[in-house]
Amino acid sequence: MGILGSISIGINPNLIDVGSLILSWHGVLTFVAVAVAVWLVARWGSREGMIVDSIYSVAVWAIIGGVIGARILHVIDFWDEVYQDDFISVFSVWSGGIAIYGAILGGFAGGALYIMIRNSEWFLSLWRTAFPFMGEAHRANLPGIGRLADITAPALLLAQAIGRVGDVINGEHFAKVTELPWGVVYTHANSPGVLRPPTHPAVGYEMLFDLVLLAAIWPLRDRLRPHGMFFTLYLATYSIGRFFLSFLREEFNEYFGALNEAQVVAILVVIFTVPLLVWKAQLVRPLRPMANQD
Repeated sequence: MGILGSISIGINPNLIDVGSLILSWHGVLTFVAVAVAVWLVARWGSREGMIVDSIYSVAVWAIIGGVIGARILHVIDFWDEVYQDDFISVFSVWSGGIAIYGAILGGFAGGALYIMIRNSEWFLSLWRTAFPFMGEAHRANLPGIGRLADITAPALLLAQAIGRVGDVINGEHFAKVTELPWGVVYTHANSPGVLRPPTHPAVGYEMLFDLVLLAAIWPLRDRLRPHGMFFTLYLATYSIGRFFLSFLREEFNEYFGALNEAQVVAILVVIFTVPLLVWKAQLVRPLRPMANQD
């Protein structure tokens, strides 16, 4: 316990800080989160007959799309303050600056586009023309977009919770001041939140919300049809929770007078996903494992 009964976090946000070599807890735990998510999706997908190598192939493009999407959304949010006068820094992803919504939506777009393009006739024809020495181009045995997205949703929630641990350590996401006994004070000199009064552990709340939401929707993972509806449910419910939790954040930019970037995106996601769920989602009975026959 620290100042005024608050919780003190004095951990160096940089796991490694030697000269020009800096490796933050946020970066390390983000890597761990992505690795865990990919491993879980491959494990769960293989149980449903999906080819693990195909899942890894999709994952590569999903990660690329996630990084691009996370960066684009961050750049849009801070265009006037940072990037308008320093366009080159847009590409300095290693310097920090990503947005979780961009990662989620960009990751979905990257994986889905790969699945659609990889087996398209024009791509196979282009491959035969451009790389004849590589042999005959064949269709890949790729998983369906909807089913793979459904399997990915729980892994994403767990990955988001892991990544939030790094945010809690770093103290880079500022929150509203509070007098509650679990208010957080950052005391390490390298922390962006050092010298600030006790604030809500907003990213800690989000971490707990991710885990609670995971437990809440887990029983429905095999019960929503058509495929893709469970992923849609994840997007809708996460967005609703993120919208309200974001009121505890202190953001540099506000839209429409009171909303931050994540809240605007959350509203757009809810506007799209909730009607889609009402229109298409059907609840089916869970599949029962077949009894062993001797």
